[in-house]
Amino acid sequence: MNLALQLAAMAKGKTNPNPLVGAVIVKEGRVIGQGAHLRAGEPHAEVHAFRMAGEAAKGATLYVTLEPCSHHGRTPPCADLVISSQVGRVVVAMLDPNPLVAGRGVTRIREAGIEVEVGVLEQEARRLNERFVHNMLTKQPFVTVKTAMTLDGKIAAHSGDSRWITGEESRAFVHRLRDAADAILVGIGTVLADDPELTTRLPEGGGKHPVRIVLDRQLRTPETARVVSTEQAKTWIFTGPDVDEDKAARLRELGVDVIQVPLSDGGLDLRAVLDLLYQLGITDLLVEGGASVNGAFLKQGLINKVVSFIAPKLIGGATAPTPYAGDGFDKMADAVDLLDLTVERYGADLCLIGYPKRAEV
Repeated sequence: MNLALQLAAMAKGKTNPNPLVGAVIVKEGRVIGQGAHLRAGEPHAEVHAFRMAGEAAKGATLYVTLEPCSHHGRTPPCADLVISSQVGRVVVAMLDPNPLVAGRGVTRIREAGIEVEVGVLEQEARRLNERFVHNMLTKQPFVTVKTAMTLDGKIAAHSGDSRWITGEESRAFVHRLRDAADAILVGIGTVLADDPELTTRLPEGGGKHPVRIVLDRQLRTPETARVVSTEQAKTWIFTGPDVDEDKAARLRELGVDVIQVPLSDGGLDLRAVLDLLYQLGITDLLVEGGASVNGAFLKQGLINKVVSFIAPKLIGGATAPTPYAGDGFDKMADAVDLLDLTVERYGADLCLIGYPKRAEV
């Protein structure tokens, strides 16, 4: 099952909106077939594994990280393939998290007389498919907030200068996060201050350019901004209900989608934004916003994962910005605890990854 999980993880970011799935077929202690789901609409992991195993799959054991599907989608049900292969045993890491289909694939296979075991490395499988699980249970994108700060908790100097807080190794990892995401979200403050491209630049070249999302309540995005003028990725600007229609029309002529959403507590309604993003096919959202955007996501309990880089630098300054602005919480008891915390090192920087306790993960 560990091998199956490793195979599945190799396609991270490429299968959305589908889950990451790996499959391994073993007979007499030897791997005779293996595969992973590589891209939405293409064959599932089980198909690749059975093609490799051929007729030798009869009587073998199939290890698969997610319950074989039992419904017709863009590909036929994998449960039927498992049954027709005549394997002797199936080991499943986790059931399908979709409440409408969970358990049906396993039930069909068992009814065919094949032994099925469920729950081997289940927690590892759920963490691997954290985005898919969240999508199925909430019908909203999985939200990861990425921040980078100095050791004294600053994301920029008091002058606004922020290049560069972290080193090259950390920045390279951020581009891998972008490569795996469907969209990157920032606020208008970041666009005005940094004029970022928000594209993916992997060290080895290539990479997927996620949709660029800008939260811009008053539609202040310059028509010369790089998120407008560069064509590597689409740009969607979410703005308020009452904006300059001429400005909106000019941005649309430049290829930008301008989307109006309701206001809430003086800003854009973030839940409405997330609902619309999911309807538009965004399942995995990377937030690289400034302090105000991060603070709004935090206060409204909309963060599913935190990736926080800490550079061994001290810059000081009472007015230097911190990663999360806004009013914050009134009491330390209200602070959001992070679960399943891991710490990684990229060059001289530390990277803390955790999951807010109040968020469904």
